[in-house]
Amino acid sequence: MAVKMKTVFFCQNCGYESSKWMGQCPSCREWNTLVEETVRPESKVAGTRSSGVRAATTEPQSLSSITMEEEERADTHIEELNRVLGGGLVRGSLTLVGGDPGIGKSTLLLQVARNMAADGRKMLYISGEESLRQIKIRANRIGSFTDNLKFLCETNLGTIEEVIRHTAPEIVVIDSIQTMYNEEVSSAPGSVSQVRESTSVLLRIAKSMNISIFIVGHVTKEGTVAGPRVLEHMVDTVLYFEGDRHASYRILRGVKNRFGSTNEIGVFEMREEGLAEVKNPSEFMLDGRPVDASGSVVTCSVEGTRPILIEIQALVCRSNFGFPRRQANGADFNRVNLLMAVLEKRIGLQMSDCDAYVNLAGGMRLAEPALDLGICLAIISSFKNRPIDPQVVAFGEVGLSGEVRSVSMTENRVMEAKKLGFTTCILPKVYESRLKNIEGMRIVGVRSVQDAMQIFS
Repeated sequence: MAVKMKTVFFCQNCGYESSKWMGQCPSCREWNTLVEETVRPESKVAGTRSSGVRAATTEPQSLSSITMEEEERADTHIEELNRVLGGGLVRGSLTLVGGDPGIGKSTLLLQVARNMAADGRKMLYISGEESLRQIKIRANRIGSFTDNLKFLCETNLGTIEEVIRHTAPEIVVIDSIQTMYNEEVSSAPGSVSQVRESTSVLLRIAKSMNISIFIVGHVTKEGTVAGPRVLEHMVDTVLYFEGDRHASYRILRGVKNRFGSTNEIGVFEMREEGLAEVKNPSEFMLDGRPVDASGSVVTCSVEGTRPILIEIQALVCRSNFGFPRRQANGADFNRVNLLMAVLEKRIGLQMSDCDAYVNLAGGMRLAEPALDLGICLAIISSFKNRPIDPQVVAFGEVGLSGEVRSVSMTENRVMEAKKLGFTTCILPKVYESRLKNIEGMRIVGVRSVQDAMQIFS
């Protein structure tokens, strides 16, 4: 009996499914993103087999009867990547790596494949975008490769599954998921249906054969992985590459991780021979600081367990138009507007007729509240045209009443500042007595933004 086909409309931006076409997607509010695709209804048996999850036991179990073994992790020989993954690559995991075109996704995974193949592990690198000659040109810049790493150019998922089952590699790289297609799905490669079904097949392979699989995913103009949102729910780990592809640095951030923390970041520098680890990102971010320039202050943010010192720059000048312009690069725009309102209300800075620009040097994107005090001091410094001592680092959350609130991991932040040669630290008053005995570091506790203003007097 012939299987009846049905037509469904999918949103190319978020994966929303509708039985009819609409001009605007009701989920993500984007216009003209719904496309028509023909799908085949799955039977109950087929749906169970393609779910990608091991069959559950027939009898429910209590928590005490479940045995737990620590996940076996493989060293990628890239410390920054190991940090983001939570200590290494877990066997049988499915990892999604997203980022802008040309930012270094394929280069990083090729380096991972090279390092792990040198350890004697069987690696398989499958590319649907580049030919074998193109891969070799890029590989020659990175270094020498062992025969444990095999390459395959293929987009048919059925063929890929046969090759994986025949060669039985330990780790597989798929570059990229948008180029793969399943013959059982009638839509074109890169469509919502193809991406979802292809990921489901790869998930089943990873769990059933205990193979670690990396998937490269393209991103939309909003910076999210192209395809249905369910793609990120299916995989075990989601990593995003951040940074300007025209700049030298790259930041690898874990957005989802079933085997570790989602707050860790890894910092890399793009060089001719590939991506190099940045062991001390604070020193890297502070390189090239201006001397005796107003509107510049160093603050400390914590990403996971790593404190990072970063320079905040502010520029406040009189506006030539009736409506002043405000802009924030790397910081939350709404948060900057809120802090400027606090400065106008609590300490009387009249900036309603001024243009204001706030920038996190190095192109970093941070949203931690501990940056508030640094942003306030940078704005005040630029408005009064008075430079702040370059040996000063400041951090703390600022409330609507102008009070400076406590933040986490304060001692780690202070020790990171001391390690890089800073001599004065402005922080919430509650920590002044606890940290006053740190040798070589002058601790200045402030209760409010008004107290922090004393450094300009």
